Amino acid sequence: MCGRFTLRARLNDILAEWGYEHALEYAERYNICPSQQISIVTGDRTAKLVKWGLVPAWADDAKIGNRLTNARAETVAEKPAFRSAFKKGRCLVVADGFYEWKSVDGKKQPYFIRLKSEEPFAFAGLTERWTKGESPLETAVIITTEANALMAPIHDRMPVILPREARELWLDPEFKGKDQLLALLRPYADDEMIATPVSTIVNSPKNESPECIVPLNSL
Repeated sequence: MCGRFTLRARLNDILAEWGYEHALEYAERYNICPSQQISIVTGDRTAKLVKWGLVPAWADDAKIGNRLTNARAETVAEKPAFRSAFKKGRCLVVADGFYEWKSVDGKKQPYFIRLKSEEPFAFAGLTERWTKGESPLETAVIITTEANALMAPIHDRMPVILPREARELWLDPEFKGKDQLLALLRPYADDEMIATPVSTIVNSPKNESPECIVPLNSL
C-alpha cells in the first residue's frame, strides 16, 4: 500500500525536466498524507494539484474518497470505483520517496523508501472530477502492486513506480490496450531502490520536517 510519501525536490524543476512545464505553488513535503493536496500530471500533459483520495464521478458523497487512497493493480480495471478513471483518467503522481511500516516485536517500525539515485519518480495514478458538491472537486488515487524483493520483508504491497519509458503510454488518453496498460503496473526493480528505518515521528501527520527521513542510525 502507500499511505505517506515525500516530495522534497522543487516541483516545478521536476516538471520542467520531465517536459511538463507548469508553474505550481508547492513547498517541500516530508510527510504527505491522504486527503492532502498532491501534484499530478494528466493525460493532456497538464500539471495540477488535487486531493489525495479518489471520489468517483457517480458518488453521492465525497467522503468516499477517504477510503479510496490506493487502488490494487490486479482489480483496478474492473472495480466500479476505478474502472472509469482507468479508461480516461490515468495520471502520474509526482514523488521522490514513500514510507511503509514493518511489524517488529509487536510494534510498527517506519521505513523510508526511495530510488538509490535519489531522483524523483512517478507513481501510477488515476484522477477524476466530481461535480455533485457545491464546487467541483478533483481527486486522485495511487495504484499499488505486489512487493518486490526489497519491500517484501516490510510489507506485501508497494506503490507502482512507472519507469521513465512507460510514462507517456500510461498518460495517453487515446490508448485502449488494457492488457498493455496493466502490464505496466508491476513492481519496480528492487536493485534500484533503498529502504532505511526512520523515526516514528513520521507516524503523526502533524510532523512535517526533514527529520522524518533521517535514518535511525543517524539520530
